[in-house]
Amino acid sequence: MSRERVVTPPRETGRGDAGIVLRLQGVRVAYGNRMALDGVDLSVRRGERVALVGPSGAGKSTLLGLGNGTVVPTRGRVDVLGVEPRAVSPGALRKLRARIGSVHQQLHLVGPLPVVHNVNAGRLGAWGRLRALRSLLRPLQLDEARTALERVGIGPDLQMRTDRLSGGEQQRVALARLLVQDPELVLADEPVASLDPARAEDVMRLLCGLLEQPTGHRRTLVVSLHDFDLAVRHCDRVVALRQGRVVLDVPVEEVDEATRARVYDLVPDT
Repeated sequence: MSRERVVTPPRETGRGDAGIVLRLQGVRVAYGNRMALDGVDLSVRRGERVALVGPSGAGKSTLLGLGNGTVVPTRGRVDVLGVEPRAVSPGALRKLRARIGSVHQQLHLVGPLPVVHNVNAGRLGAWGRLRALRSLLRPLQLDEARTALERVGIGPDLQMRTDRLSGGEQQRVALARLLVQDPELVLADEPVASLDPARAEDVMRLLCGLLEQPTGHRRTLVVSLHDFDLAVRHCDRVVALRQGRVVLDVPVEEVDEATRARVYDLVPDT
């Protein structure tokens, strides 16, 4: 006898579509014979912090790739910040990506380069090639880079080689890079997967703090996590995936021990 599966009804907000920054409609992504996402419908509103949870291989990274245009849906529609990534020119796609910040477990820093260049890499989408080359010769906007580093809690010599910093300091350089980019939407793919619990908590607290803007508004965050407790403490909403499908979409207030167990112990569709 099969056990009951988690079935999530559509979320009704009654607020129209103006505040939606990420929308997936009937999205399917296939890699050959493997289905990474299968019929996914999802909307994320401006300022929300949404945690993607679920077993490895559930489709979390694929969903995030749809959000920055690096993954193209096999079927369905994806809209990001009011733009359908696969329907625009390469130039328009670059402009869109400049509005989207990415955080990765691997950090993607260039170790031999000075800290200032890794921080200023957050501006490359807005600067253009000529200005970026000029900044490699003589770094631009040093005060802004220094302020970003101070905000994330470190203040190394801007000319220090990045690979001479500790692992924790390099993580903060990556977050400073995000801060100078000033994105509207942040997509974070397992940003704390390799960290011990204390450091994972610290990085999530810092990341969420950077989402707060002086105007009182929040940048939008979609983050994949394995740790339900981190999701509940730092996000507004939990979206669980399994075998490429959304099986749960609830506010964090509704997450309990039974919910956690069901997400990781669902019976596959037959």
